[in-house]
Amino acid sequence: MRRRWTAWLLLAASWLLAAPAWAVSHVFLVQNSGWMEPFYTDPNSQFKPLVAAVANAAVAPGDALVLAAFNQSLPDAPSPRALLARRADGDTGRAVRAALQPLEPARKPGSKAYADTDLSEAVGSAVRTALHGRPGLVWVFTNNRNSPNNDQATARRNREFYQLIHQGGDIRMALAYPLRMPVQGGVYKANGLMVYVFAVGEEGARDLKALLASGRIGKVITEPAARLKPLDRDTVRLLPVRVSEAPGVGFSMAPNGALLADVDSDARSPAARIDWQLENTIYPYTIAAARVTARSLLAREDRPVVLAKDQVARLAPGSAVPLSSTMQLPVAQLPSVWSLQAFKSAGSAYILPGSIQVQLTGQRLELSQAFRTRMEELFPGDPLPDIFTPPADIHGSTAVLPLQVRVHFGMAPLAILAGGALALLAAGGGALYAYNRPRQVVLNVDGERRTVRTRAGSVQPVYDRSGAVAAQLKTTLFGHQLVDLREGAQVSLQT
Repeated sequence: MRRRWTAWLLLAASWLLAAPAWAVSHVFLVQNSGWMEPFYTDPNSQFKPLVAAVANAAVAPGDALVLAAFNQSLPDAPSPRALLARRADGDTGRAVRAALQPLEPARKPGSKAYADTDLSEAVGSAVRTALHGRPGLVWVFTNNRNSPNNDQATARRNREFYQLIHQGGDIRMALAYPLRMPVQGGVYKANGLMVYVFAVGEEGARDLKALLASGRIGKVITEPAARLKPLDRDTVRLLPVRVSEAPGVGFSMAPNGALLADVDSDARSPAARIDWQLENTIYPYTIAAARVTARSLLAREDRPVVLAKDQVARLAPGSAVPLSSTMQLPVAQLPSVWSLQAFKSAGSAYILPGSIQVQLTGQRLELSQAFRTRMEELFPGDPLPDIFTPPADIHGSTAVLPLQVRVHFGMAPLAILAGGALALLAAGGGALYAYNRPRQVVLNVDGERRTVRTRAGSVQPVYDRSGAVAAQLKTTLFGHQLVDLREGAQVSLQT
């Protein structure tokens, strides 16, 4: 294995292994065996421009890129063979076009016969050797003729290729794009081309999902992707249609696919009746039969979602069937309008995260007839559709729908709280003013009218005509009084 890859490993490995943690490593495998002759020799062929366009869309600046041609490795003719290895800088398309420009169908060493094809060898080597088991994306551009040593048992060879995809633990996600591309060469002709992308590792799967969500690939390849793997997750999607028997509760979908449940702060219905559309999202498979169950996880409560019917049948890809359900709402866990959460969320929403889990058991998948027909048109005489047969050990699947319960609190509680706070502040200010404001008191001292200025909380002496202390004048918030009155002194408060 190391000998056959020596021609390009030394060039490529340093780029892939040195990629920053945030970057994605891409390996682009371009088939150049004899079966691909018309894609290279037809003057109207869009094969090379397609590879460049996909690479330009998929590879972001800073990502690691290796471009290699593959057929079947023979002594003195290693395969894959590196054409380009670089860190992407925003001009990937032009670099790929330049590297592909001289590429022609390969011939066997010392012979005029065209090279054969081994898809399993190419993909397996890219996963194990080029990426060294690290996360990344492997792209394959092929006409699907998998015939090592000119082996005509293409069905068996395709099955080996399929087993590599489904039984290999390294590949976590696999998609295929069957594309119409009629070409006529001097020896062969073809109607179509297949573009595969394999995500290696969980991080690679996340990178592929993010790339698909960005829409960059969809601008180049407008055909839907056929899913090869996984077939046991995210096979259906729930779309809310109507909510009844729950005043103050509404459902909608967020742009990221999460379900939003908007609940008024005074809504206290214990359950909501929800009408859904259950959609098959696993193109190109028809869900021939399956039993459906659902559960909700909200406020740490795991509760069953009661479905009006629990069976689906003959659900074609992209199609949907109505599904009614009753879901318990966590009313006991919703904050009170007078709670701290309500005051913090006044004018916005208090978020209660959760999820709805949909489980399909006894699942039976069938390749849709429309897809079979399309494959027969693009690859006539090729038994390739057989490799899309779901593995026998997949009998169920799970779809998780993120859910956010958003409790909406108005401004009234906050306004009341603010009003109360202002009232207390005003009362406190009034009391402070009343305590500190100057006061006047009129005294009668030895028959003489005398006016004294004082403040609440003060105690001051009262002097008689001779200058001796006759009494003490004590002032409070509630009035004045004479204390420590000297015996025989003529002092009194005048009202």
